[in-house]
Parts: sequence; structure tokens; C-alpha cells
Amino acid sequence: MTETPILALDNVSKVFGKTGNPVYAARSVSFALNAGRTLALVGESGSGKTTCARLIMREYQPDQGQLLFRGQPVGGSAVGSLSAYRRAVQMIFQDPFSALNPAHTVQYHLERPLRLHQKELDAARRRVAIAELLERVKLDPAIVAAKFPHELSGGQRQRISIARALAVGPEVIVADEPTSMLDVSVRLGILNLLNEMKRSLGLALLYITHDIATARYVAEDIIVMYAGQIVEWGPTESVLTDPQHPYTRLLLSAVPDPDVRFAQSSYNAELADVENIRRLSAVPQANVHEVGPGHFIRPIAG
Repeated sequence: MTETPILALDNVSKVFGKTGNPVYAARSVSFALNAGRTLALVGESGSGKTTCARLIMREYQPDQGQLLFRGQPVGGSAVGSLSAYRRAVQMIFQDPFSALNPAHTVQYHLERPLRLHQKELDAARRRVAIAELLERVKLDPAIVAAKFPHELSGGQRQRISIARALAVGPEVIVADEPTSMLDVSVRLGILNLLNEMKRSLGLALLYITHDIATARYVAEDIIVMYAGQIVEWGPTESVLTDPQHPYTRLLLSAVPDPDVRFAQSSYNAELADVENIRRLSAVPQANVHEVGPGHFIRPIAG
């Protein structure tokens, strides 16, 4: 029997500017998040990745389709209150510099979610919980708890954001470009931390990125989006080692390879397909082809 996903988008669409020239930010998007697994959602800016994240976080309401939590429509009586959903589904933001209030200490940022969602904890137990959260994200509570955000590095701030998300005991983490604003030298540490969280806490993780190269490191499954549509999806190794859609190949060809000169790379050849790829925006329901076990593409309609 197949395990019910913790969270799923079922044929979800979102349109902005419905009169005149509508923008289809998401077209019939379907995917599922499962406990202990990471799904990478990749694509260029404007492909619809963040729209999907905002639909999951209920910042947007879908124009079509539904959001399911443990198999039940979100907002229905079976799911419970919005507060319960907020507790179960947490987000790690792209910008660690604006995600934390500069007027408050790390202690405050971690104590607030504990007060809101774990009201049974008294002050002493909250202090213990805060120390445990900081240790989980590899920070020293004795040094960091009393500091303000401006006293921390970007990597440390992002670790605080992760600890804040974990404070409420979530089941799902949505990580929207969590390393894109960090120095290259600290990105690996954040990716390792996300992997450790997934394994030790059994979290379902949605990893949103434009950097398709990092998807292999954190995700078991991958979805490639273009113009609001999913164009290729499947096991990460299958998709990245044998990409079938021209847009996926274009993303991979743009990944720097120190052993290949730019003039010798396949990027320019793949770029020649961009005009054909753009035809996807006018084809909301192209046929789906299975090209390998669990590996699917939505080809360019011709």
C-alpha cells in the first residue's frame, strides 16, 4: 500500500491579471512531499517555483486544483485550524539578512515560536529547548543566544532561520533558495544541515533552487519547471544523468565545468532551442511521456 504523502499539490493553477494579458504562474502543477525525502524544484527565475511555495504556505489561493495535507483538502475540517497547518508546514527564506528582526536577539527569535506553538513549556524548559535547537544547527548557545542578527554572519543567520523553523516541530520544510545569498564557502554546510534534518527528524523537504547542480546533493526526486509548467520529473539521478527535455539540458549545460572551455561546451547549442522551448507557454497540456522508470517529460508540442 502506497503511503499517503504529507503534502501534495493536485492539479493546481494560479493566474495573475486574468483580464487583458494573464500570467500563468502555475499551470496544472501536481507533486507530492513524503516523510524523510527531499523533492527539488528547479528552474530559472519566473518559472513558477516561488509561486508553488507561496501556494503551499497559503499566501496564495489556487485558481484551480487543491492543496492536500495528509490526503485531506487544506481548509477542510479534517485538517484543523490554520494554526495547526502553520505549525506543520514551515518555510526557510532565501534572504537570511531580512528574515530576522534586527531589533531582537536570537533568544527572542527562537522563544517566540515556542511560546506560540508549545504553550505547555515554562520559561526554564524554553531555555533548554532553545539551547537544543542551537546545538542541532551547530551553533554554541552560550555564544549565540544573546546576539543580535547584525552580529552574525550570513551562514549563522540562515542556521538561526532553520532552528526557528524546527522550533515548532514541523512535518514539512519549504526551503526557498536557502543558499543563494550565502558565500560559496558556507553553502555546503547548510546543505549538509538540511540533509541531516531530513534523516534525523523524518521531515518532508521541498528544496527550491535555480542551481540544478545542488539538487543532486540534497534531493532524491527532482522537478524541472518552465513557464509555470512541470516539464520533466523523476528520480534525481535519472533526470540529471539522462535529461530528456531540452530545457533540462539547457540548465545542465549552464553549470560551470572547469575542464571544459565555454566555447566547447554544449550551452550554445542548447540555447538555440530556447525559442522552441518558449512555445511551451502556449501549450498548457502537452502529452506526458515516460522515458524511464518514474522519469517523465512533457515535450514541446509541434
